[in-house]
Amino acid sequence: MMALLIEHGIRSTSVLNAMAAVPREEFVLVEDRDRAYDDRALPIAARGQTISQPLMVAIVVEALELQPGQLALDVGTGSGYQAAVMAACGARVVSIERIEPLAREAAERLRRLGYAVEVIVGDGSLGIPERAPFDAIAVGAAAPRLPVALARQLVEGGRLVIPIADAKRAEELTRLRVVDGRWHTGSLGACRFVPLIGAEGYPEAEPA
Repeated sequence: MMALLIEHGIRSTSVLNAMAAVPREEFVLVEDRDRAYDDRALPIAARGQTISQPLMVAIVVEALELQPGQLALDVGTGSGYQAAVMAACGARVVSIERIEPLAREAAERLRRLGYAVEVIVGDGSLGIPERAPFDAIAVGAAAPRLPVALARQLVEGGRLVIPIADAKRAEELTRLRVVDGRWHTGSLGACRFVPLIGAEGYPEAEPA
């Protein structure tokens, strides 16, 4: 896995060290542990949710440009893997997950593994205004447009990394940076994520 990350351009020493240190096998289903370090997304035990492929996690976390002690928001806790990598980079991490059982399991897993990540249940598309401002925000699901509520929760110089889908549902990993109070965005390339469900995302599908 580490060779693949370097081959694909991951250069941040802190990100590479974090990716090497976080035991990915602890964040996947027991039956998938032998594939934990394959560069592929894997299912987790909740309604079509997945753990992102290692390379995508590394790309997202590197783009956040985390510095030790910075406050970071992880939107879409899932299994807790990306939050753990962010914490291993030295950030103070708050993670928000809309599915309560998934949040509870992730919080217990992170606690057991020694990662000081606070997990909150809520609509991640709205962020956590009462905990803002954040130095960095990572979103682990694709939004139909930029969630303004998240961008407004960044400090000056803050970074938001989020997949955004176009009208044809093609997704582009986008980084927003706050410079002199203005939002500047750039593309980090094509990607594929589960949809961001919430007030500034997609509506939850009706049960069949």
